[in-house]
Parts: sequence; C-alpha cells; structure tokens
Amino acid sequence: MLFWHVPAPNQALLIAGSKRRTGDAQFRIVTGHGCWVMPVKQKASLLSLSLRESEIAEECVTQQGIRLGVRAVAVFKVGDDQTSISNAARRFLDEQTSMEELVGRIFAGHLRSIVGGLTVEQIIRERDRVAQEVKEGSHSEMEKLGIVVDALQIQEIGDVSGYITNLAAPHAAAVASAARIAQAKADQEAAEREQQAAALKAEYERDTAIKKAGFLAETEQYNARAAQAGPLSQARASQEVIEEQTALAERQAALAAQRLEAEVRRPADAEAYRQRTLAEAQRDQVQFEADARAYTERAVAQARADANNVLAASLRDGNQELIAANRTVENLPALAEAAAKGISDSHLTVLNGTDGMNEIVSGIVGQGLAILDTLKKGTDTGGPLANGSAPQPPRLTKLPQDRPASGS
Repeated sequence: MLFWHVPAPNQALLIAGSKRRTGDAQFRIVTGHGCWVMPVKQKASLLSLSLRESEIAEECVTQQGIRLGVRAVAVFKVGDDQTSISNAARRFLDEQTSMEELVGRIFAGHLRSIVGGLTVEQIIRERDRVAQEVKEGSHSEMEKLGIVVDALQIQEIGDVSGYITNLAAPHAAAVASAARIAQAKADQEAAEREQQAAALKAEYERDTAIKKAGFLAETEQYNARAAQAGPLSQARASQEVIEEQTALAERQAALAAQRLEAEVRRPADAEAYRQRTLAEAQRDQVQFEADARAYTERAVAQARADANNVLAASLRDGNQELIAANRTVENLPALAEAAAKGISDSHLTVLNGTDGMNEIVSGIVGQGLAILDTLKKGTDTGGPLANGSAPQPPRLTKLPQDRPASGS
C-alpha cells in the first residue's frame, strides 16, 4: 500500500514527524513490522543493519622504531538496539556508503597506537592480542557511532626495513645447516644401504646357486627313484595281493570255526548235558530205592527183635494170649516187603528226595509198630486178642503218580 511501510529484516524504518518517539530520539524507530506513514506530516527513511567490511592497510612504527606494513580487516554493523540505531541514524543516514571508510580510519588510528607499544616479536607471535587491543581501544568510539564490531583480524605484517628477514636469518641458517647435515646423513645412509643391498644381492646369488645345485641333485635322485619305481610298484602290488589272500584265508578259517562251534560243539554240549542230567536223575532214583529197601530191612529186623523180646517175656510170664499176636508179628516182614515192593513197582513221585522216602518207610513201619502196640494193649486189658480175634492189618495208601517231584 502507498502509506503502509514495512522494513526488511536487515533494515530499520525511521519515521520523522511522529508524535510517538523512541527514547531520546526525535523520531520513531520501527523494526520487524510495518506501520502507517502519513504523507506530508511524516517522513520515512531506511537505515541498513546489514554486515559491512572495512580493509585497513597502514604503515606502523613499533616500540623498537621498526617500520611495519600491517594489513587488517574489520567486520562491523549497526547495532540492533534502539540506542545504536539512533546514534548511527544521526551520523550515517545520508552517508551510509562512506561508513566503511570512516570506520577504517578509526581502526587505523588505534592500530598505529597499539603497534607503537609492542615489539616486532610480540606483534608476530601475538596477533590476536593486537586485534583484541584494537577492538577494546575503539569500543567507546564505535559505541558513540552506534556500530558493533563483530571481528577484527590481522591479515599480514609487511617487513619494510628487512628486520623480520634478518630476524629469521639465524634460524634460516640453522635450518639450512640442519638440512645440509640431514642431506649428508641421508647420502651416507643411502650409500650404506646401497652397500648392504649389494651384499644382500651377492648373498642371494650365492644362495640361489646353492639351491640350484641342490635342486639339480634332488632332480637326479628323483629320476633314479623313478627308474626304480616300476619294479618296486610291481613288488608292492604282489605283496598287497598276498596280504589280501592271507587275510581272506584267516577270515574263512574264522568263519569255519564259528560254523563248527554253532553246528557241532554246541549241539554236542547240549546232548552231553541232557545225558548227564538223565544219568544223575536215574542214579538218584536207584539210590532212593536202595535207601528205602535198607531202611525197610532195618525196621523189619528191629520189629522182629522187639517181637521176640515181647514173645519171650510173655511166655516167661505164662501169657498165652500173645501167641496169636506172635503170628501177626511173624507176618509183619511180609507186610513190609509187600509195601516196599508196591513202592518200587509203582510210579511213585518222592517230594523230598531221601527224606521223603524215609518218611514213607517210617509210616509203614510205624503202622506195624502200632499194630504191635495194639496187641500188647489187647492182652493187658482183655481186648480183642483176649477173645481170640486177631486185628486187621493196616491198609497202605499209594501216593498219586502225578504229584511233582522235588528231589529228581
């Protein structure tokens, strides 16, 4: 719009004739936003706040009286605060293009002043110190002008009288001397290395010749071995065939032994074990029968002796009733023999081996003795024998044939 003014980000709008003022200024300062400017009654001007650069080239005299050409550069701008804008507007609003020249002259004066109080050596070694002192020395003047210095750098120090060159001469000579010495040492080391390289070369050639001779000897030896390789290979092949045939024969023999073990020896051992077991069982049976007969004979003999003793005692006492019992006693051996024969002829299974057979025979004899005891009691108490009647012989009970045997 025609009456609406908006300053750029790097500009300040100065409005004269406005009743509104900024601080002590006789005008209004607007930055960052627009405003109305009344025609005729108000006047608007723009002040640049952008960065500026001023180059300084000044011939200075040091504390030692040595002339030096110093080149520096100063980077500055108008301050962003209202006071700096107001001060810069009063001094440079119509001469903004000459601001660099004016600021450069001010810095040049302060630079001559600072360099005059230092030696050449200090200026060379402490350039940052020189720039800092120049900034500090011009601070009050720059503040009055509304200028802020962002940077000041010493770019070059010129040697007008040759002092710096002469100052560097001893060091240059020392450096040159050190360079020549270093070059000589390098040449000497190069010569030594060349000699070492030559020696190494000769040693390498010698080793190469020795290795060639060794290789030649090994080649001849390998050739000789190669000439003998054919017969040796054939002999080794024949030996390997013999070894394989031997191993095959051993495996066949082992297989035949295993077959003999499985087909002949083990069946024979089983048959022998069966025959041995049957023989032992038959031997035990015969022994059981012999033991039964012996026990029966001993029991019968004992019974006869006891009967004879009883008979004798009865006859001695005049007891005629025992005569009938005597007949029964006389038949007791026949009864025991019949029982033993029945046992031997029967398929009797003995449960406890010899002990079982002894128990059977003891039972038979016990029955006979029980008969004898009954006869004795009958004669004493007037029982059946006293009446002339004989007791019936006991019945033998045959054990079943299908009972399992434990001794056979």
